[in-house]
Amino acid sequence: MLTKDRKKQLDIDLWIILIISMLNLGIYMAFGSKINEIAYNSDISIVLRVLFMGVLFQFGLAGLGISVVSIMRKESFLSYGLHRDKLVLTLALSALCCVPDFVYSLMAGNVHAWFPFSDVNFTYEVVRSGFPNNIVGMLIIAICWGFFEGFNYVVIADKISERFPSKSRFWDWGAFVCAIMCIVVHGAIGVTPDAVIEMLCTIFLIYGMLMVRKKTGNAWGCVLIFLLYWNAL
Repeated sequence: MLTKDRKKQLDIDLWIILIISMLNLGIYMAFGSKINEIAYNSDISIVLRVLFMGVLFQFGLAGLGISVVSIMRKESFLSYGLHRDKLVLTLALSALCCVPDFVYSLMAGNVHAWFPFSDVNFTYEVVRSGFPNNIVGMLIIAICWGFFEGFNYVVIADKISERFPSKSRFWDWGAFVCAIMCIVVHGAIGVTPDAVIEMLCTIFLIYGMLMVRKKTGNAWGCVLIFLLYWNAL
């Protein structure tokens, strides 16, 4: 049973994450054209441009909020399931969550050769930039667009689930809210039959990976989906 103080703490944590993310999104929406001028200015080093967009905006939207809360609460990221216990089971079940999305993409002709972060705008330019820029650039992309995007869902889902617990084995408010967040942020809300199917596959993927994390206690499946599958095909 949650105490009143713990409920208040969780409410504050979630509000901090929401406010930081919305402020970041608001800044990008207000100054998007000027920001993009910097991001796609080839006269500026690709590493600096990836750092600019990755740290200030991608991490600001998905990562900064949970980092601020973790520092404020003195919570280790490791406490959110970044360990080796039940790792193989977690990875296997998490991979299964990707199957409907992969099958839909394959049937729709949207699958290309596998390459992590190939759908991130800067990836190919980074790869062509030569050593050591390509290594540094890909590391920034992997951290900002991979690790933190996946781990962001883990922390938010955990806090929502603790604040609003469910008695059902198959229903989790944290996983559901994060699945809705994902389709909203990525513009995957569907109205046509094809778009609805794609949206449902995305919801299944995000909800499923977070339920796997909840059942096994291991978060690496969520992280690796965003490192190796999301934006890769």
